[in-house]
Amino acid sequence: TMKKMILLCAICAISMLTNAQLLEVVSMQQLRTPSGDELKVAGFSPKGDYLLLTNDVNNGLIRYDLATGATQTISEASGAGWSVKISEDGQCIVYRERYMETDQLMKHNIVKYDMSDQKKAIVAKNQRNLNQLVHANGANSVTINEDLHIMLVHNGKNIVLSPNGTNEAYNWASISPDGQKILYYVSGRGCYTCDLKGGNVQYIADHCRAPQWYDNNTIIGMHDEDDGKYLTASAIVAYNLQGQKQILVNKEMMAIYPYAAEGQIAFSTAGGEIYLMKVK
Repeated sequence: TMKKMILLCAICAISMLTNAQLLEVVSMQQLRTPSGDELKVAGFSPKGDYLLLTNDVNNGLIRYDLATGATQTISEASGAGWSVKISEDGQCIVYRERYMETDQLMKHNIVKYDMSDQKKAIVAKNQRNLNQLVHANGANSVTINEDLHIMLVHNGKNIVLSPNGTNEAYNWASISPDGQKILYYVSGRGCYTCDLKGGNVQYIADHCRAPQWYDNNTIIGMHDEDDGKYLTASAIVAYNLQGQKQILVNKEMMAIYPYAAEGQIAFSTAGGEIYLMKVK
């Protein structure tokens, strides 16, 4: 009957949406990383020539050269691997160093590391916002403030955005390569995009945590599952802004926290392995 035909067409359409080929996986290899701590990816240089690695609780920061496999310890500080910022030319890394004051209060220094002379400097004491410090060229940038809302830095001014309402908790905010859209995750609700004014909110997916832009129309993230205490499965997924989905790495691999640059996607596994996938 007509109703059955419509239902069948709808099921086929949903199936096509969830099995689209948005990216072609050319190769995937495990990277040889320093022994000792289990590591995860904390950042990918915009030019795709190095990764930043940290441990499973975001302590320490290691630069991993993709051409040579050489590693360099940038910081051993607590919290250094959380929400690192890398400048567009890849020469400047800005990160936090967390420490305990004599009054037993946790403080954060913001440290700027210059790759050209391998020197580091504390550029702000007891701050959390990295944005203005790394984007010296005046480009817009976003971060999550202490109230768990999106903070856009535009022309040197801080603008707080709450596209889905002020009662929501936001995470993993970033700006599209063309500078037109903000990608973010709302706790318990899913992954969205909006414009730089917090308008034109577009729902992307429920299960796309730690989302990152691959290009202006494609987003990568993780679809992780747990039993309330432990991670039980995690896949790397891709979505386009039209809602099509592709599973890039299946959930049995326990793949987490993908980062993209220049036709490459780096990700970690729950077991502390690092993989580099080349895509086109």
